[in-house]
Amino acid sequence: MSNIKKAFQNGKAFIAFITCGDPDLETTAAVVRAAAENGADLIELGIPFSDPTAEGPVIQGANLRALRGGVTTDKIFDFVRELREDVKVPMVFMTYANVVFSYGAEKFIAACRDIGIDGLILPDLPFEEKEEFQPLCRQYGVDLVSLIAPTSKNRIAMIAREAEGFLYIVSSLGVTGTRSEIKTDLTSIVNVVRENTEIPCAIGFGISTPAQAEKMAGIADGVIVGSAIIKLLEAHGKDAAPYVAEYVRSMKDAVRNLN
Repeated sequence: MSNIKKAFQNGKAFIAFITCGDPDLETTAAVVRAAAENGADLIELGIPFSDPTAEGPVIQGANLRALRGGVTTDKIFDFVRELREDVKVPMVFMTYANVVFSYGAEKFIAACRDIGIDGLILPDLPFEEKEEFQPLCRQYGVDLVSLIAPTSKNRIAMIAREAEGFLYIVSSLGVTGTRSEIKTDLTSIVNVVRENTEIPCAIGFGISTPAQAEKMAGIADGVIVGSAIIKLLEAHGKDAAPYVAEYVRSMKDAVRNLN
């Protein structure tokens, strides 16, 4: 069984996104542990990139702060190796294809396996070009997580049939960020997914409140939250961990209502 599937075994999953190195890796470690201890079923770790095209201003800011602080891919690998000594929830990297290419795809994906990373999300990798990475991911036992966007339409079934780990359903057009309302017909997308795969699906982009989390978890198998957590890091810096703990607990409680 894919380790990622364990995140969905106990009902609806809450998935937290955290940018590595914002404001420093010590804070990231404290925030990851706070999230895991307070109900996060899976954690997405963002590897900073200078041109994060899928991200809105909040996560772009986190990328820039981390890069200015001197974080590197190698430092993040060492950090995750240490984190894995006590953090047992599934973890995936979310970054950009160029980060993997420039590091060396096989070297990067082999390192993911060695340090205990369960999956890889590359939002700028078109589904049709995933063969650039998929054979290596399968060789090293790392799930290459596919994304489905509102524009995927007649490609949803095809993407779902070849899914690994979980399916990341993008709630809205545009970049990441909190939204007051999500208007996409996500139920129809999830219905097509369920007709074509047993792989769980989670909705991300724009979810920030417990009410939104509960609504989205009612449609899919889990919810993904990033910008709202990054805003807490932006506001509280090195002291963010207890604020993230409280926030994750409130979001997990909202999702748990549906289990």
